[in-house]
Amino acid sequence: MKENTSPSKAMLTYGVVFGIALILELVILYALDLDPSEHQWVGALTNSLNFLIFPIMFVLLACIAYKKLNGGYISFGQCVKTGAGTMALGGLIYGLFYIIFNIVLPEFQDEMFEKMKVAMVKQNPEMTSEQMEMGLKMAKTFMSPYVSAPISILLYTFLGVIYSLIIGAIIKKENQGAFQQ
Repeated sequence: MKENTSPSKAMLTYGVVFGIALILELVILYALDLDPSEHQWVGALTNSLNFLIFPIMFVLLACIAYKKLNGGYISFGQCVKTGAGTMALGGLIYGLFYIIFNIVLPEFQDEMFEKMKVAMVKQNPEMTSEQMEMGLKMAKTFMSPYVSAPISILLYTFLGVIYSLIIGAIIKKENQGAFQQ
């Protein structure tokens, strides 16, 4: 009897491509100096790509690839495992790159905080200096590469699980003749 193949090949392939897509997006936004606070379409496009389009697309592609590798069968659990693994790997690659990016280009953080200050004043001109300092201090904490990298891994893994549950309910095809563990 044929044993089920591991979803690791599909997870690895599509997780790496997902991580590279996130990296390219960051580099392009930085190189073109596109600020989401100045151009609302940039923020909307970035959020749509990062949290909806890319995750759904790569989870779906990874699950379909695993289904093909597994003789046309994929269980609901395998789909969840494949999707969560794909997103976790993509988040890990992006998180590591974000740490390196901030080490190589330390001015990146400073530019982001300056843009954030301008946006905060623009949104709320009556904000006191204490409120602004507190907001910026909190933003610095969460935007620190060593905090944001683990958060991105957890966030993308969570998104992977959510989207995998939906995709798994749609594309699952159990192999009734196979030994189930």
